[in-house]
Amino acid sequence: MKVRIKFRKYGALRFIGHLDVMRFFQKAMRRADIPIAFTGGYSPHMIMSFANPLGIGLSSDGEYFDIELREYISSKDAVSRLNAAMVEGIEVVSFRQIAEEKKMTGMAIVAAADYRTTVKNEVFPENWQEKLTEFMAQPEIRIVKQTKRSENEVDIKPMIYRLEAGGDAVSMQVAAGSVQNLKPGLVMEAFCRFLGVEFEEGNFLHHRLEMYADMGQGGVRDLITLEELGCEMEMETA
Repeated sequence: MKVRIKFRKYGALRFIGHLDVMRFFQKAMRRADIPIAFTGGYSPHMIMSFANPLGIGLSSDGEYFDIELREYISSKDAVSRLNAAMVEGIEVVSFRQIAEEKKMTGMAIVAAADYRTTVKNEVFPENWQEKLTEFMAQPEIRIVKQTKRSENEVDIKPMIYRLEAGGDAVSMQVAAGSVQNLKPGLVMEAFCRFLGVEFEEGNFLHHRLEMYADMGQGGVRDLITLEELGCEMEMETA
């Protein structure tokens, strides 16, 4: 039985990395007595995979990882047990059964993410909201995108699905996952260059709101949250 867990990451814990988050949940599974399945062999480990791990310094309301269970447990009981084992800065939101197919894991299907980026230190000019519309009206938005092995100039506009102003923040929906992945900091870097202001990563606070799978066909995008692809596991009755 496969299960998808959604959790929040906030406060000081936004500064811990993915490996530390994974180790924390491994310990929390034991403390909460969640019947998680293990691999076989000489060095068994918990069957656990994260969907598009969050970068250091980002907070989130929509993080996910998938596990396998060796026996049934209700969603309500699992969430309660896990949250009793949490620390300030991590909260489990849901615990839902998902399809058994390997191709439907969160790691495999994540295709987009919503972010809210708060702008600090008044780095933008007063009319920046209007400029945001002009920024997206460009035929291309080219920027140097770095990877561990290389750096390439790419057009990121096709990877920005939505970009709009909301008070002192920028709301965006961008490509995420193994096929295409656009970080919100790169969008802000491109916008700063468009405005002619210096880009400093410390001037922006990024918060991930949600992650989506694309269930569309024929090139038509149909985004559904990873949570919606699962179903609640009810309490067993005698």
